[in-house]
Amino acid sequence: MRIIAGKHRGRILKEFDGYEIRPTSDRAKEALFNMFSSVIPNCTFLDLFAGSGAVGIEAVSRGAKEVVFTDIRRESVELINKNLAMIKETATVILKNGLDYLKTCNKKFDFIFIDPPYKSDLGFSALKIISEFDLLNDGGYAVFESDKEVDLTFNNFIKVSQRRYGKNCFNIYKRV
Repeated sequence: MRIIAGKHRGRILKEFDGYEIRPTSDRAKEALFNMFSSVIPNCTFLDLFAGSGAVGIEAVSRGAKEVVFTDIRRESVELINKNLAMIKETATVILKNGLDYLKTCNKKFDFIFIDPPYKSDLGFSALKIISEFDLLNDGGYAVFESDKEVDLTFNNFIKVSQRRYGKNCFNIYKRV
């Protein structure tokens, strides 16, 4: 697992040993960030269900103004902090259930990356809460990574695209 681009391009990130964590592949991560290359610099970015934090760390490397990571596993939070320390960057890393964080969050984001375990309904719930609590800035994006295409309808954001990269499917929603 590596940082694809930006000021930390090529750095190898620490990974989990023996955990059943499914990191977003480098190929899928590169495609995602290429799609949003004009959005990421100076944005506020939330890496929800962050796991290893590789996606949020890519946003840090590409110039995001602020990055927040949330994960319920202590091991994930420790790994994210180790990777941030290795590249000498700071970010907000929160040990908390992602849905609980969304319900108590008092800020809006330009970009929210949602990567829950594939066989859970956490991604659907996260999108619903993001809509209900109006957590995306105008023109902001929520990307729900899943193993399948997801079509949901919300009052304040719409699905604009869906892209598949191997087992990864990015369901892309935009605040309107």
